[in-house]
Amino acid sequence: MELTEVSKVARLARLKLSDSELLDYQKRLGDILDYVKLLDEVDVTDVAPLPHPVPMHNVFRTDQPTESLSRDAALQNACKTDGRFFLVPRILEEK
Repeated sequence: MELTEVSKVARLARLKLSDSELLDYQKRLGDILDYVKLLDEVDVTDVAPLPHPVPMHNVFRTDQPTESLSRDAALQNACKTDGRFFLVPRILEEK
């Protein structure tokens, strides 16, 4: 990988790297790209494309009514409460 490419990637990632860091990342990124090139050697002619590498199934449970939390249980970890409701900072101005 060229040093100019490493510099461009660093700039796009908004990283300010010194010259020694650029050289270090040039070697590291080059090693990563060389390793990825090994995938070109794998014969995949008889492998069908997959939308996902592992089988997926629906993990949703059936929708059945259950008992709700009590008000006290729901409010027990609230930062601020008046005993009945959560108290939160106002984010919208009244007109």
